[in-house]
Amino acid sequence: MKMIREVLRLHHSCNLNNKQISDALGRSRGAVTEYLHRAKAAGLTWPLPEDLSDTELEQRLFPKIDNKKKRPLPDFSEIHLELQKKGVTLLQLWAEYREEHTNGYGFTQFCHYYNEFAQTLGLVMRQEHKAGDKCFSDFAGKKLAITIDPGTGLQKMAHLFVCTLGASNRTFADLYWNETAESWCNGHAAAFEYFGGCPKVCVPDNPKAVINKPCRYEPEINESFAQMAAHYDMVVLPARVRKPKDKAKVEAAVGVATRWILAVLRKPFSSA
Repeated sequence: MKMIREVLRLHHSCNLNNKQISDALGRSRGAVTEYLHRAKAAGLTWPLPEDLSDTELEQRLFPKIDNKKKRPLPDFSEIHLELQKKGVTLLQLWAEYREEHTNGYGFTQFCHYYNEFAQTLGLVMRQEHKAGDKCFSDFAGKKLAITIDPGTGLQKMAHLFVCTLGASNRTFADLYWNETAESWCNGHAAAFEYFGGCPKVCVPDNPKAVINKPCRYEPEINESFAQMAAHYDMVVLPARVRKPKDKAKVEAAVGVATRWILAVLRKPFSSA
């Protein structure tokens, strides 16, 4: 039920379309469409009533049906493997499916569900960025040594935060003493002030300061960072672990910032 509530929030409060919600939550577009359709059919509006429990929400959206009348879905993993064999077609596999399940789906619906399954496989998608849609953020791997006490030569390492807009590549960079949740939140707040606004979606990296529990479908966002995102009415869509292409924009911006800032200031200097 938490997922359905989030779908409704992103649709009504953030004005995201079904594809954007699908990308943000890791759910198929068909599932997002079904949730919204069921909510509309049930007469639910946003925000949901405060006294509406998860159990009541589920009962209103998914009324019990006779399982005997429910049409079975085929094993699309097996179907995908069968299609790799020479001469095997979807029409042939559908015919075999209907022989086993006489009350199964028609060929058009069968193909629709298979295509949805195929889209979840490891494909590379070309990203198109719209103005005001997304920002990408990360800390640079290299740090900057700053002398905080010229008398003793005591140094402290500063961390470079970088945030860039997807469409324009406009980039904000600032130094912080650490990479805590507070620094992540302050960095984004300063970046949005510099940009003169905030985007609909934020795509940060996956550090523990931001993501408590990485997950492809439903990551657990740090409470402070989630509150910051809610304040700006923004969706958090963290990049997948070890998937730098998800945040290629900020990867490039970090490279530029490293060359033009950290490399130029690589020799220790005083903070006084």
